[in-house]
Amino acid sequence: MRLVELVEAGDLAGVVRELGALPPERRGACAAGLKAHREAISRRVNTAEVKACLFAAELGCQVTPEAAAAWLLTYRYFKVDTWTADVLDLYPVAWRAELVARLGDSATASDTVYTITEHLVHDTGCPLPASRKFVLAWLSNRANDRERPARVLGGVPGGDLLERLRADAFTPKLVPLAVERPGRVVFGRPGWLLEALVALTAEGFADRDELVDNLFADLAADPPDGAQAAALLETLALTPAEHARVATARAALAGQLLGRLPADGTRMQTAPFLEFLRALNCTPAENALLVRDHLALLDGSLPVAAHAQEILTGLDESGLLEPGVLTEACERVLVRPEKKLVRAQLTGLDRAIRRDPARADRLLVDLSIAFEHRDLAIQERALDLTARHLRSAGESVLPELRKAAERLSPGLAARAAELFGLPGTHEDLGGTPEAVATESYADTLPPVPVPSPVPGPLPTATEVAQEVAAVVAGDQDVAAFERALDGLVRHAHVDRPALSDALEPVMRSQPKDAYDWVPADLYDVAAAVRGDEPRSRVGLLHRVVHLGRTRPSSSFSLAGSMLAARLAEAMEIVESGTQPFLLAVPTLSTGALDAAVLLERISALDALGVDPAPVDLAQALLRVTPTADDEVLRAAGALDSPVGRRLAHWLRAGGLPHQDSEPKGWPHCKPPKPASQGWWTPARPGAALDPEFPLAAAALVGPYVGNNGLADPIRPFWVAQLPHHREELMARDYFESRTSQTGWPRALPHVAESGGPAGWSVHLAVAFGLIWRIDTPAVVDALLVLAARGQLDSGLLGRQLEALLNDEWPGASRAAESLRFAAETGAYATVWSVLAAALPGLLRDTPVRGVGDLLALAVECVSRCGAKGAIPEVTTTADRKGSSLLVRNARLLRDALR
Repeated sequence: MRLVELVEAGDLAGVVRELGALPPERRGACAAGLKAHREAISRRVNTAEVKACLFAAELGCQVTPEAAAAWLLTYRYFKVDTWTADVLDLYPVAWRAELVARLGDSATASDTVYTITEHLVHDTGCPLPASRKFVLAWLSNRANDRERPARVLGGVPGGDLLERLRADAFTPKLVPLAVERPGRVVFGRPGWLLEALVALTAEGFADRDELVDNLFADLAADPPDGAQAAALLETLALTPAEHARVATARAALAGQLLGRLPADGTRMQTAPFLEFLRALNCTPAENALLVRDHLALLDGSLPVAAHAQEILTGLDESGLLEPGVLTEACERVLVRPEKKLVRAQLTGLDRAIRRDPARADRLLVDLSIAFEHRDLAIQERALDLTARHLRSAGESVLPELRKAAERLSPGLAARAAELFGLPGTHEDLGGTPEAVATESYADTLPPVPVPSPVPGPLPTATEVAQEVAAVVAGDQDVAAFERALDGLVRHAHVDRPALSDALEPVMRSQPKDAYDWVPADLYDVAAAVRGDEPRSRVGLLHRVVHLGRTRPSSSFSLAGSMLAARLAEAMEIVESGTQPFLLAVPTLSTGALDAAVLLERISALDALGVDPAPVDLAQALLRVTPTADDEVLRAAGALDSPVGRRLAHWLRAGGLPHQDSEPKGWPHCKPPKPASQGWWTPARPGAALDPEFPLAAAALVGPYVGNNGLADPIRPFWVAQLPHHREELMARDYFESRTSQTGWPRALPHVAESGGPAGWSVHLAVAFGLIWRIDTPAVVDALLVLAARGQLDSGLLGRQLEALLNDEWPGASRAAESLRFAAETGAYATVWSVLAAALPGLLRDTPVRGVGDLLALAVECVSRCGAKGAIPEVTTTADRKGSSLLVRNARLLRDALR
């Protein structure tokens, strides 16, 4: 084909001549061959001349305007040049006019498509396309000011966009089209587009009123992003007259935006809507139409409530807010935890009384709602404002203020009583005598938890399967796991085929992946019972039985490794069929195992001539409760088997010796090595165990080598492995590095309910929990359970908390929130005992940031439990000059302790 040869030669003039020499039908016949040639050369590097020749040849071989439009939209990025006009001239005028009509709706596809369309309009004199995309493409082309090649018509000279548009013949026709639906032109587009339309309407190319009205209609129909809407409205720069004329439209748009505003959304989610609303700049009269909408938003997230508060405050300043509505606003805002929001509301009430003292009686009652706020500084601020304006209100308001003062912190009771004309006791303000009287006050602590007995063995294979299914699904109950594991061993020994059939539905769903070994890995024991293909991690599971911890691990905790050893051993027991049941099943929910029950189980195995599996025996010994029962000790001593003699020796020795984890030199110890570990690193001496203990069991209490950052948090089974040695448990993996703090404090209630001394490590875990503010209910539960059991060393906990905060751990305010949670359950004396130990070190020298919040809580606790006795550091701080929150709260605490 001659055209192909000319394309390959890069002869652009020759291609144009050849196209001109061919009749239309012959040119159309060449289109398929040229398309095939394009595909053939698409994988090689072609010169610019060859590419231009191919574009020219293919454009000249399109038979219909429809085909030409489709081709131009497919290959829309070639450079328009003189040859483009030459090729288009080969077609009749009517053909080219129809091509314009087809390209007009797609003119934004590329500048190439627009340039060809504009050229054809000038060349043929056909009507201008009236589509939105053509208007957009025209404005973009004029902004770019691209010079046209020879013979290509279009373009306008000028130094800037406005200059070019003023001189453009298209402007009188296209600007009115843009103004008809301006949103379709400017939304999502650069800001200069609206700037150009505003300037052109000002010069008479279109009607500005029409632009303003139509733009607001489009804003309501299809609102853009808030930031862009704000920029558009700023560019539009409404005059006061225009602002009034579109009042209805703006109010409707504001109502629409308020309805779409995610009330509980994050700052990022709400910012676009709030920015849009602020840009609308609604007048107080317009906002008054939406007062109920704004009231409802006061219950939303902080940015939403702050916006609604600002609008309602403006309405009140304009005299457009009903008194009842203001009261409702105060009821919603003044008890919120966000201090910034509450302080803003108090400031608004202060200003309102200053503007109109005649409103003081009603507004002071509204203001007194803040008396029940949890924050002492807020209560004090509300009381200060009440004192400032009380004279303006008169005596008629005193009964309501006295009633509201009942909700004040007892530390402010004396001042409130003086203001409102009553004696200065909390009882006189409506409080109860129990709230302040030392001799009658007692903390309300939770009942001492009583461990639940673990039911006996599961009687049927079906029940075993049901319990296994629950554990595999994620049940963390210790008793459920232990009974399920024992049930697999028992029923596999008696009737393995029946158990295998019962387990079939359980095996359809594998447990969720975890980094550490977890109870749900019981699935692998069930699979071994059935003879199913093992999971990939089962191989490692078997190796754990024979592995000691000689270096830090980044995957497996000590407790997880012990669990893995037990699971692997259970698979071996199932296969061998030698042991009919497990020794280590606890008798209590804490994991404790009664000595008499263990004696009975070992005696039963002795009678059968069965030696228990070593990991199972080790776990049983670690769990057995020390006993002084002479009958049990005598019976154990009478056993003649090696295992029986081992049990007797273990019981006579009282089990494992307890290990103190307090660091050497506390409370003045220096950070140990490595430096990444802080002074808080517990001592871990390690106990010397019987050499017959398997390595995984010995590692639980033996010399500790650390870990490299555990991914899975502590779980209840950790605690149940050492039910009489929680201090040794907590001294190890709990304080090492971890990939996340989430979930770790969740097991602290189990630790508090467990057995053994609660020393340095147990208390330090609670101290860290108080400042992390992660799983706070669990941390508070642990603190209160320790207190209820008489095991809380509040002095130690307070000193640890003080040391952490002085060591630049952020969290004094967090600790105050957590301890307040505990105090408000009725444990004011307990919390005060912790604060009394912490405050001296936190106030000495340079007070720790945030200690003012702890002082505020201390005032509340002391006022309620009636504690007395000066603390020198508190007195020194209270005697300072100034009125900072720290000094004010120190003064209140000093006075409360007198």
